[in-house]
Amino acid sequence: MHRVHLTDDELHELKRLRAARGGRLPNEPAPDEPTTIGQRVADAVAAGMGSWKFIIIQSTILIIWIVLNVMAWVQAWDPYPFILLNLALSFQAAYAAPFIMMSQNRQSDIDRERAKDDYDVNVKAELEIELLHEKMDVLRDQEIGRLTRIIEELVQKMDARPA
Repeated sequence: MHRVHLTDDELHELKRLRAARGGRLPNEPAPDEPTTIGQRVADAVAAGMGSWKFIIIQSTILIIWIVLNVMAWVQAWDPYPFILLNLALSFQAAYAAPFIMMSQNRQSDIDRERAKDDYDVNVKAELEIELLHEKMDVLRDQEIGRLTRIIEELVQKMDARPA
């Protein structure tokens, strides 16, 4: 029979992992890592620009801008090829890109932390299962020893019995 025992390092790691959770949920930021104003702004801008509401509003504004300038209902302040519109969209992209990148970097850090938490949970589960296997092996050995003693006692009683 092959027996697997946890090493001292594995037992130490299991104790560390049992204590590490500290009541924090996996998706919560650690209390020692408060978000800065810049991070909150970057997240809000990225969330806003990544929404259907933004796309619909932006598309509506662009269509109105183009229609007003093509039809010249109002003085054509930006005639075709819409250089002013192009400039405005370039400014928007130039300012939006860094906000989105900051938000993505922060999300990447959060994802990396979650992956580390997932890994720790998996290691802890594996070590806990190994401990359970060890306990089951001990219980099985004790039960086999007890049954062996009972059988030996029964054999002695049968041998001691007059024929």
